[in-house]
Amino acid sequence: MSLLDRVSTLLRANLNDLVEKAEDPERMLKQVVLDMENQLMQVKTQVAIAIADQHLLDKKKVEHEQQAAEWRRKAELAVQKGQDDLARAALERALSQDQLAIGFTTQAEDQKHEADSLRQALHKLEQKLTETRAHCEMLIAEHRRAKVVGRAAKAQHVVGNDQENTIGRMKSKVHVTAAENAAAVEVLNPESLEDKFRALESEDKVELLLSEMKTRLALKQG
Repeated sequence: MSLLDRVSTLLRANLNDLVEKAEDPERMLKQVVLDMENQLMQVKTQVAIAIADQHLLDKKKVEHEQQAAEWRRKAELAVQKGQDDLARAALERALSQDQLAIGFTTQAEDQKHEADSLRQALHKLEQKLTETRAHCEMLIAEHRRAKVVGRAAKAQHVVGNDQENTIGRMKSKVHVTAAENAAAVEVLNPESLEDKFRALESEDKVELLLSEMKTRLALKQG
């Protein structure tokens, strides 16, 4: 059973039914709270991992954006030195870094959505645990009073009438998926007809960027 399935099972548990069936109600109720606390710690760990992954993707995105800017700077230098071939190569590297940055941007956005969903689920679980602790304390007190005064049957009836106000039903479904690195997959796939046309378009774009760069530098020198 997965972590979230176990959490969902705990949240759906009817404390009144558990008390009625348990040989030792107090021990059983304390175990329910302990189980929920353990699951809560595991969900917190998942939230921390999701947030860390999001920060890592954001960092990768920024790194590729910076590398793209650096290759454009080198392309300008090459143009100033009359090295058009070097300028073209640098611009190709810049475009490649742009694509990687776009890929990491998409992954970072997806990961942020997943981290937000996990945080919301964690918040609901914390609230439900607080309610469960309070209700368990109430049920334990009821059970102890019933043993003292010898009215266990009446106490069970009171707990049964309070069934609708126990835990209720809540489903927590958190879908955590690792975003694929689109750029890495593209490198592994064989070159398609579309890839060849994109390469031609990229060459045209490089030539256009090179021409614009020359014009801009010429205007500055003029």
